[in-house]
Amino acid sequence: MNVQSAINRELFVPRDERMLVAVEVRRRTKKRMSFLPAGSKGDYATFICVSVSNTRPQQLFITKVKRFVGSPSFTRRSQWTVEQLRKVNGINPNKDSPEFDLVFDNAADQWVAGSSAEKCIFIQILYHACQTHWGGIPKSVAHLGKLGKASLQRRASQPAPSETGGGSRESPKSRTLQARRKSLAPPRQTEFINCQSKLTGGATSMNLVVYRCKAFLNRVKKMVVKGQGRASRQGPAGHRATDRTMADVVHRMNVALGERGHRLTQAEDSTVKLMHKAQQFADTAHKLMQKYSK
Repeated sequence: MNVQSAINRELFVPRDERMLVAVEVRRRTKKRMSFLPAGSKGDYATFICVSVSNTRPQQLFITKVKRFVGSPSFTRRSQWTVEQLRKVNGINPNKDSPEFDLVFDNAADQWVAGSSAEKCIFIQILYHACQTHWGGIPKSVAHLGKLGKASLQRRASQPAPSETGGGSRESPKSRTLQARRKSLAPPRQTEFINCQSKLTGGATSMNLVVYRCKAFLNRVKKMVVKGQGRASRQGPAGHRATDRTMADVVHRMNVALGERGHRLTQAEDSTVKLMHKAQQFADTAHKLMQKYSK
């Protein structure tokens, strides 16, 4: 079981949520972690996860998760709703880079992902999850806004009651009207800046396949480098074990890439067939129209 599946099963499934994506990150600038024991500072892995609730109406969450060295379990550190996510900064809109920033109402973090591909996968899935979330809101918000505006206009047209005792103290009714205006205001959507157009535009499925392949190859490279370092310390026996591991990894990689290529080929064939059938239907309809119009 990979890390994302383990996080989803341990932290999100019990809360009736479904994790969409997770990326392992580290901070670009160090922060003091005074609440950690002295010997454990820095000895943990950090993951930023995007999840959605299974209940209606669906809620979109961004969660910070940690796993300390020597511990098999994951710990939920912080969680925000998408309404609290103000800005996603991709840092460089002209090329792939592992850096990105997340700005919330009460926090701002500067992160570096394990690779550019992992960051691109995270940004792309987060962007389209936000679009899906905000896409279901405007109609209801606009309807409530119209009703609230009409109600507030009627109340504003009524003469204000005279105050006694002097001074310009604000009445409870005025404070209530201000609170209602705030509650009826449409939510501010998350802003994506300095993000490459391929992450926020079309051809998303193909881009995700490409980035997933790149991320997989990057993990393979890290495993090989790690295995070579271990083998150099263990001598000839370690080299033989590393060779076997590398052969297994290459085989799994070839199988995975072959399966992805086969699925893409099937999808393309199905698209061509549907286009051919649609053209045949259009031709038949045109012939029938000409026949009965005579």
